[in-house]
Amino acid sequence: MPIRPPTARRLTQLLGGKASLARADRLRFPDLGHGFDRFGLSPEFAALGDLLGGPAYEHYFRVRSQGHQHIPTTGPAVLAGNHSGTLPFDAMMTWVDVFRHTDPPRVPRPLADHFVTTLPIISTLFARAGVVGGSRGNADALLASGEILMVFPEGTEGISKPWSERYQLRGWTRGHAELAIRNRAPVVPFGLVGAEEQMPQLAQLPLPGPLPYLPIPATLLPLPVRYHLRYGAPIEVSADYRAEDADDPAAVAALAERVAAAVAALLAEGLAAREGVFA
Repeated sequence: MPIRPPTARRLTQLLGGKASLARADRLRFPDLGHGFDRFGLSPEFAALGDLLGGPAYEHYFRVRSQGHQHIPTTGPAVLAGNHSGTLPFDAMMTWVDVFRHTDPPRVPRPLADHFVTTLPIISTLFARAGVVGGSRGNADALLASGEILMVFPEGTEGISKPWSERYQLRGWTRGHAELAIRNRAPVVPFGLVGAEEQMPQLAQLPLPGPLPYLPIPATLLPLPVRYHLRYGAPIEVSADYRAEDADDPAAVAALAERVAAAVAALLAEGLAAREGVFA
């Protein structure tokens, strides 16, 4: 009789993830009848992701966060923040933070660059934890279903910025603003301090194919910096914009600038409050 690998739930149980499973079991989850939603999210894999990310969250990056009351408990929302650190540990830790500090628990749905969905194995594991390809259709469908999108308007420019530009928003795109207006979803800005110092880059080697470049960091592993994560007050899009304003470039640009300014203010507060890179 062939030996079958353990399910994600069983593996989480074996690894002592009782608390992670308890959170996942309380998710409001649109199950299609086979344990996944239409984008591949599985609560069991969300629990496993929380369990595996826990040691880095609790003991390595030692995340300190505040402002969770600004994350809506129900309905669509767009979480928009800065991106940095050569490798996307900031996205992983923010995902864990939202999952652990919302009640009832919510899984943020990160919008990934197109190349992420082409990566073998990794793309499937990411999808099981809630990551979706960053197309407009995917984003609209998720917001229409009342999900929380997690977006990094800087994209790869954020994680590739030079040391001299740390904590300066770079390449701030506007797609998140159009999505928020069209779907009447509030935008919750967030600022994460710490990741800029985790893996300074020495160089970037261009690559053929879907990957934009190969980073050459100064350290093989990220440094054990402390993450400071702050969520700001929601920007209530429905109060200031009509759905048809999503087709107005000026309105979209104005909202994107408001979000960028809010994120920059949260970063300034975090930088002023922290006592040191590792503290």
